Amino acid sequence: MSDVDRLLVKSEVEEFLYREAELLDERRYQDWLELFTEDVRYWMPMRRNVPHDESEREFTREGADVNWFDEGKDTLARRVQQILTGIHWAEEPPSRICHMISNVQVLRASPDGPAPSEIAVKSRFLVYRNRVETETDVLVGKREDLLRRVNGTFKIARRKIILDQSVLLAKNLTFFF
Repeated sequence: MSDVDRLLVKSEVEEFLYREAELLDERRYQDWLELFTEDVRYWMPMRRNVPHDESEREFTREGADVNWFDEGKDTLARRVQQILTGIHWAEEPPSRICHMISNVQVLRASPDGPAPSEIAVKSRFLVYRNRVETETDVLVGKREDLLRRVNGTFKIARRKIILDQSVLLAKNLTFFF
């Protein structure tokens, strides 16, 4: 891939991720769901405090341990439907949320060319949530995404969410990353 093509792909990826954040912040959850492939894996392992020489135990394992999230599109759709009922106990009244995305890196693209069909991407996030009068949560971490081009546009085929904290201080995880 030429340097120009790489810059164009990176710009396209960044715009996609920023648009996704805006959809979430605007509570346009049905539109947000459309950004995922039917076979998506949406996964957030738990982080543990372990000695420096046991780094392989720092995160819970995909498909083997309990994780914060380990979902497919069907489960994501059910979570969205629950929030949209207007009677979800943790989201009534709705939270005010701001997603900030930065440090976007295109790790690899396949096949090589100006419009690759799959792109591995890393990014950093900060999610700020305010509920009712006094509840405030700030979550920081990184995401590892696999974006797949479907009918000329990106869709998220895989998302791994890694929180920087090992203890979750939020009262719930009803929001999306």
